[in-house]
Amino acid sequence: MKPGIRPRGGPFIPVSEITLRASRSSGPGGQHANVTASRIEAVFEVRDSLALNDSQKARITRKLGSVVTAVSQDARSQTRNRDLALERLESKLAGALTVPRRRRPTKPTRASKQKRLESKRQRSETKRNRRPPRDDE
Repeated sequence: MKPGIRPRGGPFIPVSEITLRASRSSGPGGQHANVTASRIEAVFEVRDSLALNDSQKARITRKLGSVVTAVSQDARSQTRNRDLALERLESKLAGALTVPRRRRPTKPTRASKQKRLESKRQRSETKRNRRPPRDDE
C-alpha cells in the first residue's frame, strides 16, 4: 500500500489528501463482481491540498479543474485497483505540472534561402515557357 504519490515535477502528496471510494465494478466477472466493491475512484481536491503551492494549484486547476479524478476497475482485487487508480492520478497530475519549454525562434539558413529562391526561379521559368508566343516578338 502506497503512502502517497509523487507526480514527476511536483511534490509528494500523501494519501490523506486523496479521497478513495470503492464501489461495485461494472462489466463481466460472474458472481464475484456482484458481491465485491472492487472499483476504486481516487478523488483529489486541488484547492484543499497542503502539499501544493499556489502556482502548482493554479496550473493544475487551469489544465484539469479543481477536482481531479482517476478510476480503476481493471483488476479483481480492490488493492490492485487502488494502486492503479493512484498511478493514474499521479500521471494526470504530472502531466498538468509539467512546464512546456519555451520556443526559441530560428532563422532560415543562407542555403535554404538560396534553395527557395532557385526553386521559385525554376517554377517561374516553367510557367513562362508554357505561355503562347507573343506576336510582337
